[in-house]
Amino acid sequence: MRICVIGAGAIGGLLAAKLADAGEDVSVIARGPHLAAINANGLKLIEGDKEIVAKVKASDRIADVGTQDLVILGMKAHQVAAVVRDLPALYGPETSVLTAQNGIPWWYFFKHGGAHEGVRLESVDPGGVIADNLPIERVLASVVYPAAEIERPGVIKHIEGYRFSLAEVDGKPTERLEIIAAAFTRAGFKAPIVADIRTELWTKLWGNATFNPISALTHATLEDICRFGLTRKLAEDVMREVKAIGEALGIRFRIPLEKRISGAEAVGPHKTSMLQDVETGRALEADALLGSVIELGRIVSVPSPHLDALYAVVKLLGKTLADHKGRLVVEPA
Repeated sequence: MRICVIGAGAIGGLLAAKLADAGEDVSVIARGPHLAAINANGLKLIEGDKEIVAKVKASDRIADVGTQDLVILGMKAHQVAAVVRDLPALYGPETSVLTAQNGIPWWYFFKHGGAHEGVRLESVDPGGVIADNLPIERVLASVVYPAAEIERPGVIKHIEGYRFSLAEVDGKPTERLEIIAAAFTRAGFKAPIVADIRTELWTKLWGNATFNPISALTHATLEDICRFGLTRKLAEDVMREVKAIGEALGIRFRIPLEKRISGAEAVGPHKTSMLQDVETGRALEADALLGSVIELGRIVSVPSPHLDALYAVVKLLGKTLADHKGRLVVEPA
């Protein structure tokens, strides 16, 4: 398959390296020192004591890589709108676009079949830029479970996990899904095709919407949050609100709340992705993980005071980080 991964960061880089190593024809879209390192030395992936160097084509211009069978959007949710107008340069008649973002996706109510069919979520698709420029017929959904990080430019470190759940947006089985799942499996991933992708999205989001903002604000690991009484109680309160919103939309949470928190605690001293973004000065996923849930709560008339409070302070944190990043600091003589 000809596969282009747009956003060859931690997860995108993991996918690109392993798919290329398995023999797929992989291109990546990257920027800056990361792009320069990939072009100079290949895309390196570290998995435990094993290292592979994947030969991929790399560019910072989508138009450079030509027609693809599969496009993987590996960037974060708030970065998708910036690339969708350029995606047609990659399209052939059968090109699929796999979304690999955390949180509630922009397509949530598309091919949904419920009372809110076709409703656009302003929190994750402001102005409808994505929906207007990415045909829903091309879109495939995924839930991303692996953890990875960019160790240095051109080098991805795989921390844990191999599962990418795959689905059509309407939940139907298709030949294209089977082909893509087979490619992922050859590359060493677990790639089940699931019929109810929205329930699986909510199960993962249940933890992400809770622990990511708390960790970003406190600089605490999952273990720390769950073992400190006050933040464990806060996590419980937030998770009850997320659960209530999901249930109002017809989602069944199959794991008890306490078991979900215990599972997070068992991960140990792990820094969430949002805390890693704080530490590296990257933009925070506040809207995909929090703002979208709050917007859904408004749609189904479920209040979310704890989520609202977390969202407000995380948005301010993101603004503060951006302001400091953009400010020239002159050291005194």
